[in-house]
Amino acid sequence: MNTKKIAYHLGFWLLAYLFWIFIFRNGTLVFTHSLTIQFCYLAFISANYYFNTAYNIPKNLNKKRYVKFGVMLLLGVVVTSVLRVPVSKFVTVHIFNLPNALFDPLTVFANSFVNIFFWVVLIVAAKLVTDRIRAQLYIEQIEKEKATAELNFLRAQFNPHFLFNSINSIYGHIDKSNQEARDMLLVLSEMLRYQLYECNVEQIALDREVNYLRNYITLQKGRIDERVAVNFCADEVVDEQITIAPLLLITFIENAFKYVGFNEDGPNVVNINLRYANGKLIFKVFNTKDNYINHTEGSSGLGIANTKRRLEILYPDRHQLNISNDEKNYEVELILEKL
Repeated sequence: MNTKKIAYHLGFWLLAYLFWIFIFRNGTLVFTHSLTIQFCYLAFISANYYFNTAYNIPKNLNKKRYVKFGVMLLLGVVVTSVLRVPVSKFVTVHIFNLPNALFDPLTVFANSFVNIFFWVVLIVAAKLVTDRIRAQLYIEQIEKEKATAELNFLRAQFNPHFLFNSINSIYGHIDKSNQEARDMLLVLSEMLRYQLYECNVEQIALDREVNYLRNYITLQKGRIDERVAVNFCADEVVDEQITIAPLLLITFIENAFKYVGFNEDGPNVVNINLRYANGKLIFKVFNTKDNYINHTEGSSGLGIANTKRRLEILYPDRHQLNISNDEKNYEVELILEKL
């Protein structure tokens, strides 16, 4: 919890404390006694609130375990009501200095249960309503962004038939002795076909995505310095019958090839590894960097930022993304769970 959230929570409980003091003050009690009694209630009510928001709601209510949620909510109120009985006895005797005052534990428990239950239910309900409104606003924002992105895509889209006809024409004009260039053009054609015709789905077979990555790496090998070693290993996932969001991994590989450099004083590598184990897809990209290039210039970071956003939307609570970046190396580890 960051400083802003801590300040927000402290401010809320302070306002609640003042509200209880001045609105529900017992006229028969002196002001200092009201301060003490309401503070005790504040402690037990806030304890119930954080128990429900941190554990009970995410573990039970959000997973539609309604009976268990209700039982745990009542159990928390009962426990704190029981605990308030000795606290009330201690306050009466040692703080209010009333050792001979009448004290009925059952009455204290009943009053505590009613008060704590009422305020816990009210505050937790307000929390749930607020979270629901925020979630709805967030969904509406995502839908607007999606509609805008789709519109921009349609505006930028060109005729695929014209594109492939142009590639075929260029292929025919390349000298047959230049087999490498002809092969690279065929690889580019296959990549474009994948992007245009196969990626218009939410999930795609992992082996198709791996084939796309392999084609991209093949093109990049022909561009970068031949003294840079490029290693790609995805043999372990080819036979796995799993699916993945299309074009989710390519951004990290693009980033590796974009910033890999050549240094005379050490190895220069791009290592890409993809494996599947125990229901988890583990993807790692490592590249060395050129010490003499300022990598912050000309880099907006939008590709990585957009991929992070996609992960949050497509794999909420089912992904781990770790990025390590220093002067010499850049490394990404992405783990997708429950595929």
